[in-house]
Amino acid sequence: MAKFEIGIYNAEVRKLVKEGQRHRNLTDDWADIHYIDVEAETAEDARHKITRKYPSERGFVIASVEASRY
Repeated sequence: MAKFEIGIYNAEVRKLVKEGQRHRNLTDDWADIHYIDVEAETAEDARHKITRKYPSERGFVIASVEASRY
């Protein structure tokens, strides 16, 4: 199984921070990209795994999916 680095942020948090407000469930740092390592067979499998934990319906946006160098 390969490792992938997923770049993800939350669009709702990003919008609220820009407006000087706070999200009621997530910290302000979700306005920035978080990098999360995922083990998967393919990049598409890695994308599916991360969207189960961080769904787009809750404002999460995948910014990048790259094969991990480590």
